[in-house]
Amino acid sequence: MATAGSKRSQDDGRKAATQDDASGDAPFSFHTLPELPDETTTMEDIGKLVLRLTLGILMLLHGIAKLSNGIGGIENMLVSHGLPAFFAYGVLVGEVLAPLLLILGFYARIGGVLIAINMVVAIALAHSSQLFDLSKSGGWALELQGFFLFTAIAVALIGPGKISSNRK
Repeated sequence: MATAGSKRSQDDGRKAATQDDASGDAPFSFHTLPELPDETTTMEDIGKLVLRLTLGILMLLHGIAKLSNGIGGIENMLVSHGLPAFFAYGVLVGEVLAPLLLILGFYARIGGVLIAINMVVAIALAHSSQLFDLSKSGGWALELQGFFLFTAIAVALIGPGKISSNRK
């Protein structure tokens, strides 16, 4: 059983370790970072949910269009680049399966990686000539593709948050 005196000693030891870590005497560890208030954690989790849902829903709409209209154009593009036509089915993984993973918060990091891979392939095959172009309004010509790519990387790095199916 811990007494008030022993509890204070443990807290002082933890504070001292954190101060040593901050001064560079000990290696960095996430365990030494101060705990954030519950309100901040909740807001961070809501922010992660908004990020996941935004990317997932917007990308899923592209996938639904592929399901509705077919992937023949993508097959032709792949063949013109010397790649097998069946690779076109990968777009359904990146634009249907991966967004559903994000929306559900079920293995959302994997969903983020799949979308990022999908976007790298799309940029390389369909948009490489526009990589350094600006639109008529002055924005990057690939800002939508860039949004999908970098948002997917962010989701893969930060994870889905607490408001998810399995927090992975």
